[in-house]
Amino acid sequence: MGDLIVRDESFLFTSESVSEGHPDKVCDRISDAVVDTFLTHDPEARVAVETLSTTNRIVLAGEVRGPAEVNSDLLEQVARHAVKDIGYEQDGFHWKTMDVNNYVHEQSVDIAVGVDAAGNKDEGAGDQGIMFGYACRETESLMPAPIFFAHNILRSLAEARHSGAEPGLGPDAKSQVTLEYREGKPVRATSVVVSTQHAGDLDQDAVREIVRPHVVNVLPEGWMCDEHEFYVNPTGRFVIGGPDGDAGLTGRKIIVDTYGGAAPHGGGAFSGKDPTKVDRSAAYAARYLAKNVVAAELAERCTIQLSYAIGVAKPLSVYVNTHGTAKVDDTRLPDLLNQNMDLSPRGIRQHLGLNKPIYARTAAYGHFGRAPDPDGGFSWERTDLAASLKAAFGA
Repeated sequence: MGDLIVRDESFLFTSESVSEGHPDKVCDRISDAVVDTFLTHDPEARVAVETLSTTNRIVLAGEVRGPAEVNSDLLEQVARHAVKDIGYEQDGFHWKTMDVNNYVHEQSVDIAVGVDAAGNKDEGAGDQGIMFGYACRETESLMPAPIFFAHNILRSLAEARHSGAEPGLGPDAKSQVTLEYREGKPVRATSVVVSTQHAGDLDQDAVREIVRPHVVNVLPEGWMCDEHEFYVNPTGRFVIGGPDGDAGLTGRKIIVDTYGGAAPHGGGAFSGKDPTKVDRSAAYAARYLAKNVVAAELAERCTIQLSYAIGVAKPLSVYVNTHGTAKVDDTRLPDLLNQNMDLSPRGIRQHLGLNKPIYARTAAYGHFGRAPDPDGGFSWERTDLAASLKAAFGA
């Protein structure tokens, strides 16, 4: 079991993020936009759609069960709109001129038999697997600090690009933040790396000065690394980017999507999957429960693992690890969490309200550590269980 952030040690720890225009994130965005489209037309639709991106081409593949009006023409429109919204209007990748090839087909009847509710049988998990959730007190969002800052640097750059404040920036970008920990707590950045696509008339020094305030303003005051450890476009030039520079695939940035390597990962990707797939919904549930444990001040850090078997409704195991930071008898937590939330696939979807078109927004800058939206987006970031968890321990 990974436990990278050790409470009483001093060390360096690094996490990376990638922007919405990274080739893999373009694919995540399109796949999640497809999920949203099906759920808009039918909240009970089944979707497992992967996307491949390369030079001026998008390929969709996967299996679905949903209304006939979500057809190939509509899915092509969805893909083009997603790419346009990201901001790709380049010779090698343009939302209007790119080819879109659709190989999406109907869901396997064998999978449907195992997953669907029938008679006295509740809806089963869409696949076997293990899912992890994590929370800690390093940031207000109860996320590990390195991934939190890495995401926010890129979000700040993207906002400047979309607003027109920085027209020289392109959609494709990556960040990497290394923090120094003392006695288990982050205290400063020792290095920051940002690579961002840019206009051809900007040199490396100009890009560096565009990027600098977005790093300084995101990091806490006094945390900026030394100048010689501030790397911007280390190769010197990044004009050709996005799928024109490198092929992309759905689901290749699962550590970026979660905790930046500071917590274990079960291995399953999220994007392109409807919420009956426990790869997605149970990972959200595990984060929700871990966050509520920490928000209730029952522990400083909490890792939760859930496991499932295909076609079986109840989780096979609920594991809780507070890493020696619990302020209560943490052996009670698995039963208590089970009492506070139905962890069957149906129970998770109902508790968190997941059968809604809320997924395209998750495709970049992390699925966790975001503020809950009024329409139900990021519902797994709520801390509405904290009071009842606290009360159960008489706190």
